[in-house]
Amino acid sequence: MFDNLPILSLITFLPLLGALALMFFARISKSDAKGQLENNAPMVALLVSGAVLLLSILLVWQFDSSTADIQFEERVSWLGGGIDYHLGVDGISILFILLTAFLTPLCILASRKSIKKNMLDYMVAFLILETLMIGVFCALDLILFYLFFEAVLIPMFIIIGVWGGKDRVYASYKFFLYTLLGSVLMLAAILWIYFYSGKELGAPTTDIIALQGLDIPAGPQTWLWLAFFASFAVKMPMWPVHTWLPDAHVQAPTAGSVILAGILLKMGGYGFLRFSLPIFPDATVKFMPLVFGLSVIAIIYTSLVAYRQKDMKKLIAYSSVAHMGFVTMGIFAANVQGIQGAIFQMLSHGLISGALFFGVGVIYDRMHTREIDFYGGLVKRMPVYAFFMMLFTMANVGLPGTSGFVGEILTMVGAYQVNPWVAAGAALGMVLSAVYALYLYRAVIFGEQTNERLDDIEDMGKTETFIMGSLAFFVILLGVYPALITDVTAASVDNLIANFNAATADIVSGQGS
Repeated sequence: MFDNLPILSLITFLPLLGALALMFFARISKSDAKGQLENNAPMVALLVSGAVLLLSILLVWQFDSSTADIQFEERVSWLGGGIDYHLGVDGISILFILLTAFLTPLCILASRKSIKKNMLDYMVAFLILETLMIGVFCALDLILFYLFFEAVLIPMFIIIGVWGGKDRVYASYKFFLYTLLGSVLMLAAILWIYFYSGKELGAPTTDIIALQGLDIPAGPQTWLWLAFFASFAVKMPMWPVHTWLPDAHVQAPTAGSVILAGILLKMGGYGFLRFSLPIFPDATVKFMPLVFGLSVIAIIYTSLVAYRQKDMKKLIAYSSVAHMGFVTMGIFAANVQGIQGAIFQMLSHGLISGALFFGVGVIYDRMHTREIDFYGGLVKRMPVYAFFMMLFTMANVGLPGTSGFVGEILTMVGAYQVNPWVAAGAALGMVLSAVYALYLYRAVIFGEQTNERLDDIEDMGKTETFIMGSLAFFVILLGVYPALITDVTAASVDNLIANFNAATADIVSGQGS
C-alpha cells in the first residue's frame, strides 16, 4: 500500500507543515482575520494531528509483525560522508509512533478550554513537538536521531515556560539544562563512533543498523555506554537524576504533563533498546548490577516520596519515576519477558499516566488548585469523574485486568530470572504504589468535604468524558488482550535478544566459570 509513498516522512513532517501553515497565515492576516485564526487554531491542529493518527493506524495495519526486518525504509543522501536521512521502523519503534499520534490530538482537544492566551502559538508549539517526537522513533541515523532527540527540548521548554504555572521559568530551565547536559556527552560519543567506524568498516557511517555490527573494544565501549546512559537516564528519568521531573510536571499545563509523561520519558527507554543493548552489549553486561540497583532504589524510594506529597501532580510525577524503574529493570534483564514487559510498561504508562494528568487537569480547571487537602467528597459531586479516576488509579497500582498489571508482572518475571532479589524489591514497590495511589484517591474522592467551594463543582463534560473514555478503553483492552502489543514486538525483541546473547556469550560463559 505504501510501496511508492514516503509514509514515514509524511507522518513525521505533516504536523510541522500544519504549524508552518498556521504561522504563515497568522503573519499575513490582518488583525480581525488573525483573531479568527487564533480561535480556529485548535481545530486546525486537531485536523492535522487526526490525519497523523489515521496514517499511523494504517502504518501499523500494514506492518508485518512476523519479521524483525526494518520496514517502510527511506534513505536519502543528506550530509555526505556516511550521514544519511534514514528512516524506518521495526516492532520496537512502530507502537511508540502510534502512541504519540494517539495522545497528541487528545492533548489538543483538552487544551481548547484550559489555555487562555496565545492559543495559536501554543498549537504551533504542539504540532512542532509532535513532529520531533515521531522523528525520534523513526530515525535510523545517529545524527538524525540526535537532532530529533535534542530538538524536542525546545517546544517543551516553551510550552512549560510560557503556559506553565507561577514558577514555570525555573522549571523550564531546570528541565532544559538537566536533559541538555547528558546529551552533550552523547554527542561526543556519537562523534567517536563515527570516526571509529571509518577505521573498522572502511568508511565512516552513522547508520544505526550498520553500527550494530561494529566491534568496539571493551575499554572505549565502557565510556561510550556511560555517555549514552547519561543522556537516556536523565530523559527517563532514573534516580538520582530525576529531580527535574516533579518541577516540570507541576508547572507544565495539563497537556504538557501528558506528553512529558506519556512520550518524552519513553525516549530514554527506547534509547536503551536501540543503542545500549545492540551497540554496547559487553558494557551492558558489565553495568547490569548498577542499573538493577538504581531501578530498585527508584521504585522504592520515589514511592515513599510520592506518599508524602501534597500536590496531586507531584505525586503522580514521582509515581512515574517509580514506574520507569520497572522499565529499566526489564530492559537490562535482557530476556524476552523483561524486554517485552518493559516495552509494554512504557506504552501502558503512557496511557495511564496521561489519563491521571488529564484527571488532575479536570478539577484544576474548575478549582485552580492541585492541593490534595483542598478536595474531598468528589464522588457525590462528580460520580463520572470518580469512576474514571478509580479505574486509572487501579491501573496505576497494577490491578489484574488492566494494562498496568501486564507490564509490571512481565518485567518482574524477567528480572527474577536474572536476580530474584531485584524482583523482590520491585514487588515491594508495587505494594508501596498501592499505598500512595489509594491514599490520593481516598482523600480526593471519598474524603470528607470541608470546602464549601466544592458545592458547585460540575462533573466532566462531553469532551472530557470522551478523552478519559478513550484512554480507559485501551487500558482495559490491553489488560485483557496484551497480545495486541506483544505480537507486534515479538520478532524484533527475539532478534535483539539473540544478537545480544551472541555478542556477550564469551562474557557470560566466563562469569559462569
